[in-house]
Amino acid sequence: MDTRVLIPIAVIVAILVVVAVALAMRRRQSQRRSDQLKQRFGPEYDRTVIEQHGDSRRAEANLADREKRVEAFPLRSLSPVDREAYAMEWAAVQRRFVDDPSAAVGTADRLVGRVMIDRGYPMTNFEQRAADISVSYPTVVQNYRAAHDIVVRHGESKATTEDLRKAMVHYRSLFDELLEPGKVETIDHKRRGVAHERAS
Repeated sequence: MDTRVLIPIAVIVAILVVVAVALAMRRRQSQRRSDQLKQRFGPEYDRTVIEQHGDSRRAEANLADREKRVEAFPLRSLSPVDREAYAMEWAAVQRRFVDDPSAAVGTADRLVGRVMIDRGYPMTNFEQRAADISVSYPTVVQNYRAAHDIVVRHGESKATTEDLRKAMVHYRSLFDELLEPGKVETIDHKRRGVAHERAS
């Protein structure tokens, strides 16, 4: 065959091979990032995909944006004195639940909000707070949302005392996580790992 024909064919084949390899690498990187987000966010990943009407690409962009937003927060651990004070406040709220469930749940909601502020989370609207919390606490953010939903229903006189008890349990799960010493260091370590993976 004429070399004038072979050379263009070889060039076209080489270009197609390079494009195919580049697409495969991009697909692999995308799959790796998807797997990382699924592992990091757990049920929150699935919830966000559903929220985005099944569009996993938009859901993953949303979760990545959350990570970037939270990375900018000045998150910090509570001092042992603050942890003890908050634990005592929570014990008082639980005792109050026996006589006044409604007031106790309202106080629990505000107490969790105060701890979030002390930890460095900004107090924005509820959905933004839940999204922010989901980055560091993906397993308990569902409880936070469930508790908030009960409080909203209670405001409409649609929640029972048993619902309020569940709200207290849900708030407690996030409260305990927020008070956990050393949590900020764990978050920072995860960030450094993600940054290292992105760089490599």
